[in-house]
Amino acid sequence: MQDLHAVDIVSGREVGGSPVRITASSTGNGDGSVNNVIGFDPQKQNQRQGLTLANGIVYVTFSSHCDWGPYHGWILGYDAATLQRRIVYNDTPNGYAGGLWESGMGMAADAQGNLYVVTGNGTVGDSGDATKLTNRGESALKLIPSGSTLQVASYFTPADYQALNDTDIDYGTMGALLIPNSSYFLTGGKDGNLYLVNKDNMGGWTSSANQVQQVVPLGSSANMHCQAAYYKGSTKEFIYVWSENDVLRAIPFDRGSNLLDRTGEIAYTGVGGPTGQSGAVLSVSSNGSTDGTGILWASYAKSGDAESFVSPGILRAFDANDVTRELWNNQQNAARDGAGMYAKFAPPTIANGHVYLPTFSNKVVVYGLR
Repeated sequence: MQDLHAVDIVSGREVGGSPVRITASSTGNGDGSVNNVIGFDPQKQNQRQGLTLANGIVYVTFSSHCDWGPYHGWILGYDAATLQRRIVYNDTPNGYAGGLWESGMGMAADAQGNLYVVTGNGTVGDSGDATKLTNRGESALKLIPSGSTLQVASYFTPADYQALNDTDIDYGTMGALLIPNSSYFLTGGKDGNLYLVNKDNMGGWTSSANQVQQVVPLGSSANMHCQAAYYKGSTKEFIYVWSENDVLRAIPFDRGSNLLDRTGEIAYTGVGGPTGQSGAVLSVSSNGSTDGTGILWASYAKSGDAESFVSPGILRAFDANDVTRELWNNQQNAARDGAGMYAKFAPPTIANGHVYLPTFSNKVVVYGLR
């Protein structure tokens, strides 16, 4: 069984009406259906993404346990005040898979409550038509709440989605983000590409080309099990990505062209980056856009492959305007600052002058100025 909990952050106690048992069903003839109904299977469905709170609804998304099927990409929405279920959406009701995971990063949302998410391996289209909205595996989606479900308002599916499916090269691996005060949604996949899409007109699907704003290749070894981050100073504006088997990249976003500027890219090439099949999870802290205050925080496994093993972790801090300048890391004085085992897909949280780092050592480590 799976439950949704609402917990008082001061006392740690369950609030009234919590927890609620997670159940759902959708109409469809897809994998695991019985009499044209697909039931949510709590044994097969795995909640890998963070929760998203938008316009009073808490959204929970689901993928699988290492492709153990049958499973589907579910999005369930619950009233944040009452915990009553309000939304049920299945992204492959007449197909299979389509898991939602994005390396643990929650769905993006805009002020209107529209949701932006990227799906993994799974059925694309229906009845031989890859453009049909019924099944949308391997796709970036803009979803609009509509009654008790969500509707696809726009989508993008890579032209080579079938090859991605056939070789387990999920499109939806990177934690994606909306670039603030723009019309763009940044996504990335195991193929080593960043895809910059217009959030309102994502590009759909054609067999001949990817009709998106920009495709940025980072290399085939960059499998994008990572989370992107964003920072805007007084003059510089960066997207940060640190995939496994790649360098830390700070790529400027050019407001004039609405493109990522590879010519202005800054890379940290120091030793000890993430390897295997697990990249870095990133967070940014700053005093608004005041220059000299921006810090990029990066957490990852300092050795071993965190995809399959619990590995020791490292937390690094970089100048957000110049990531070649490392400010600190928690291994400089490991006896005092070491955090223990790395918690995959769990980025540091910065609040009130402290950095909170979850770990797989049964503790949250808190850092602050001495």
